[in-house]
Parts: sequence; structure tokens; C-alpha cells
Amino acid sequence: MNLKQLQYFVRIVECGSLAKASRQLYIAQPALSQQLSKLEEEVGKTLLIRSAKGVVPTPNGAALLQHARFMLRQLEQALVIARQEPGSIQGMVSVGLASTTLCALGAPLMRRMRDKYPGIVLNIVEGLSGHIAQMMRLTQLDLAVLFGRDEAPDLPHEALLEEDLFLMLPEDSDLVAARRKSVRCDEISQLPLILPTGIHGLRRRIAHEFEQRNLQMNVVAEIDSLSLLMLCVKEGMGVTIKPMSATMMEDRMAQGLRYLPISDARLRRPNFLYTTDHERLTPATIAVHSELKATIQHLVHTGQWKGVELLSP
Repeated sequence: MNLKQLQYFVRIVECGSLAKASRQLYIAQPALSQQLSKLEEEVGKTLLIRSAKGVVPTPNGAALLQHARFMLRQLEQALVIARQEPGSIQGMVSVGLASTTLCALGAPLMRRMRDKYPGIVLNIVEGLSGHIAQMMRLTQLDLAVLFGRDEAPDLPHEALLEEDLFLMLPEDSDLVAARRKSVRCDEISQLPLILPTGIHGLRRRIAHEFEQRNLQMNVVAEIDSLSLLMLCVKEGMGVTIKPMSATMMEDRMAQGLRYLPISDARLRRPNFLYTTDHERLTPATIAVHSELKATIQHLVHTGQWKGVELLSP
């Protein structure tokens, strides 16, 4: 598959017929039909329904159409950005981040954007992942990092990374022996847990893992404020399960804590980058999209963001 084939496909759908599209593209109709066949062969699905009245996309074709338009728009805007001086790109871009993601990504992204694109005003919105997802669906944000593929299913998104979840407790806590390098789920179920409320995707992910093992969690407090939750853990009021990003806003958040992997469960949280629909893309949004990904890669490659596996190249 190549961009030229996607351009042909989009034009065919927009024209409603191969004949009209071939005239607009200045390509012989047999050659255009051949390119379409190659695209369908690579996708492995029929993309268009042909009839005497023209062509209409199949459900698979309609899905490809949305993403093809987005990709072509991204390419167009990327070329605009490449041809401009960084300082000449201006505009406001709103980015939605959950609290833990903000801890890892917020300040580094702000610094990077100030250095490379001083004309872009970055509007960072912090909130629960469900609220951030709703804002994306309502087109109140341009970009967002969310934790599921179906948070805003009509919007383009791509996998960024997976975060390992760790049991976190004070270094001097006697709840887990100092010699231990990991813990099991059944051991965690006996510990006093401080977790977010059930509206958090992270809480639901943890609860599901314990339910699968017929284990009941010993939740002693529910706190949606990340800073308060981590402070309570540091003061020995309980333990928690979080990704490493939860400790990255300030050095003091990480000091005095132990991070133990969970040995008998693959507790991981995927991160996806959602982008507004292609009609609302601007050069500023494309620039932030690129720099957000570059910031994450830098943090991971330099060891600043631990317990993470990159999924996006």
C-alpha cells in the first residue's frame, strides 16, 4: 500500500465513479482500476461496491476512507510544516492527559514546544481518562492520550506504549519483606490498598485481574487525586498499584518508595494517541502531534520513563 493508492481511492469515492475519477486524476480508467484492485488485494477486503450508478464504499471501505483522508491531510500539513520556519507556525492546540501521563509527559512536552515552536500556545487539560475521552468526542480537544482503542472510536488513533504496573509502598514498610524483588496477586490482596475510584480505567483493570483469580482486594481508601494518593502511600497509610509515570512529576514523589513488579500477572496499561478529525487538523496540531511522540521516545530511550515498552516507532 502506498499514499498514491490511498489518494486514488479517496478520489474515486468522492467522485462516485471510476470514470469521473480517472478524468480528474488524468489517469486511464484501466490503470486506475488496477491500482484499486491492488489496494483491495493488500487489504484483503472488498472496498467498493460497483454498480451501473457508480461506486459506493463497503463498510471496510468506509473505515479505510476515514483514515486515508486523515493520513493524506497529515502528509499535506507535514509538508507545510517542513517548508516553514518553526517560529512561523502559530495557533492554540489543546492536549488532554490523565494525571499519571501528565506527570511523565507534561513538563517535558511544554519545554520542547517552547524551544521549537514558540508561536504555538499549548493548552494542557488534565482529567480522568473518561472525561478526556468525552472531550475528544465533543471536539473540545485536538489531541489526547487515552488507555483504550474504543475511547473515541470515530477518531484516528495510534498505539504509543504500554506501561507496566507496580506495587508501590514506602521503603521502610514492613508489609513486604525487604529481600523481596516481586509480589504475587494473592499477597497483594492481603495488603491495605489505596486506589482510585471505580470510574478510573486503571482501577477497573486492576479489579478485573483480581476477579479473574477469585481474589478480593483489601481497599482501605479510594482517592482520585494522584498527588494525595501518593502522599498517603508515602506516609505509610497503605500501598497502591500504579505505573512509574505516577512518580515522575517531582523527584520527591519517587523518593522513599519501593516499586515491586507483580510476578504472576501481566498488569500493563496501553496508551493511545488520539487525534481530532482531519477537517480540523492544523499545522500547529500536526507539530504538537509529532513533538509529543518525539518527547515520549526521548524519555524512554534516556531512561527517564521506566517500566515502559514503546509501541510506536
